[in-house]
Amino acid sequence: MAAELHPLAPRHLPAFITTPGETDVLMVVAAVILLLAVLGVGLIFLRLHTLPERMAHKSQKLQFEIVAVLGLLALFTHVHLFWVAGLLLALIDIPDFTGLFGRMAHALERIAGIAPRRASVAEDTAAGEPTAGSGAGDHTALQKRESSHA
Repeated sequence: MAAELHPLAPRHLPAFITTPGETDVLMVVAAVILLLAVLGVGLIFLRLHTLPERMAHKSQKLQFEIVAVLGLLALFTHVHLFWVAGLLLALIDIPDFTGLFGRMAHALERIAGIAPRRASVAEDTAAGEPTAGSGAGDHTALQKRESSHA
């Protein structure tokens, strides 16, 4: 390298300066490090962005879907409040009120003397109970069911 130096160049050049036509090792190493850094930061960003969805995955289906929609809104609109709302919703365990309200409704129907509503014909036929309009046994099956609820 010393034989090809320009006459005006200093005699002690740094090691990262290459002669013309050779591979610039420092530039290649810097490009690889830059590429790995960009990919690493992107992966960390996506893992952090999907944190509320991964936390809500164990919860109820409706809660998970709401958190997922909030995450998508935060991703596409860049409004970070959606992500914070999704994270808070994922942290909160929403109780299942449907079972409680169903039991309350059935109790109120019994108190009022109203015949209980049938959930579905498929469930009743699977349980061996006659369906509505299947004959004279309708009244006795209804009495059996009411006595078992009491």
